[in-house]
Amino acid sequence: MIEMIPSLSVVLAFALAAIVLAITPGPDMALFISRTINFGTSHGFATVLGAITGIAVHTMLAAFGISVLILTAPAAFMALKVVGALYLIWLAISAIRSGAGLTVKKATGRVPSLKASYLTGLGINLTNPKVALFFVTFLPQFVSADDPAASAKLVFLGLEFVVLSLPIVVAIVLGARWLTETVMKSQRIQKALNWSFAAVFAGFAATILFAEARK
Repeated sequence: MIEMIPSLSVVLAFALAAIVLAITPGPDMALFISRTINFGTSHGFATVLGAITGIAVHTMLAAFGISVLILTAPAAFMALKVVGALYLIWLAISAIRSGAGLTVKKATGRVPSLKASYLTGLGINLTNPKVALFFVTFLPQFVSADDPAASAKLVFLGLEFVVLSLPIVVAIVLGARWLTETVMKSQRIQKALNWSFAAVFAGFAATILFAEARK
């Protein structure tokens, strides 16, 4: 059972990346805040639950697909890691170049049901190809193709991401009004978050590419 859990250094490195990703402004955060302010915290939490469900589905599908790739085509898995590193660099550059703030949409029409809010949160992640692409290229960076327990470790990391994200997004819902009035209106804070995101993922990408180049 112990061998199915990644090393402490991998767990901590992945945790850092997951936390940075969770606190970086994006469509998910805007949706959580919008639903909370417009319809109340219950709708905010319903949206969060839907989004977390979508992330869980993506991580499990990515873990399964990557596991199959490791077993059937190790060379392709190595290529995926390099492509993933380049994708992380692209994300880092995009974060720096993006200066736009988040926009909280005002409510229009009647109040939706909690089920509708849940499905909205689920849909924003489940139907977003960028989310799927991110997990397919990001998860492989933390496992080795010759590790017999790679499949289990991928699942562990996927669950770790969900567990770490949950308290952060719950805090976002609880602090929705403060975030709207303070963080989302401050270009300086948003820029700092974007640079933090860029630094972490560019660092991961550089480490991966350097390691692959030395092989």
